[in-house]
Amino acid sequence: MNNFHAFTDALPRIGEGILITLQLTVGGAALAFVLALTLGTTARARSILVRGPARISIEFFRGTSLLVQLFWFYYVLPLLGYQLDPVFCGILALGLNYGAYGAEVVRGALNSVPKAQVEASVALGFSPWQRLRRVLFPQAWALMIPPLANLLVHLLKGTAVASYITLQDLTFEIEKLRDSTGDTLFAYGIGLLIYFVIAYLLSLGMNLLEARAKHKLGRGPSLRDVLRLAPDTSLDSVSGTTPARKKVTP
Repeated sequence: MNNFHAFTDALPRIGEGILITLQLTVGGAALAFVLALTLGTTARARSILVRGPARISIEFFRGTSLLVQLFWFYYVLPLLGYQLDPVFCGILALGLNYGAYGAEVVRGALNSVPKAQVEASVALGFSPWQRLRRVLFPQAWALMIPPLANLLVHLLKGTAVASYITLQDLTFEIEKLRDSTGDTLFAYGIGLLIYFVIAYLLSLGMNLLEARAKHKLGRGPSLRDVLRLAPDTSLDSVSGTTPARKKVTP
């Protein structure tokens, strides 16, 4: 009962911690997505002047620790005269780190589009931007979503390092709950459950996004069929397969 009362007393603080965690997740994911598209696209450029800086940025932020990057933004930049808000520091570190990983996902997905598609768009007189927007990206987008969904969940878990820069996120509040109850199993069990629920909801959203992207390419059921089974919709039609015809005997 003491644990229950301590948990109910800590609920408002845990709610605030969840909000901080969600801010870091959404902000970091938005920045990472923009960087992934930019770096992943420019890393395919033929010109070394365009491709070189993109490759250096990707390898630098992939090759250095997220925690060190976070410390550098929060503790080192003030020594150079730049004091950043803790939440902004967290978003910046998460966005740059996971954006570098996402850039490789984008680059690989764009390279996976059959060359015949590119050749056909060239024959039609499309400009490079038109080829990217109308031919390459729509097909590559469906391939990007599953690995980007994995990175999103990793980013959510990576927000736990924000507690090192005085941010009272979910991990920080769970640690305070452990201190108040003295029960490590109970406190961290609550933390595991909350992180799992958030990650599961994010995964569901990305799965729906993937279904929509595949349906636009004619490779899967519509989003409406995924969300619910219509009265006249069979399981075979939802899964994208064609039911076998029954043999009619005279």
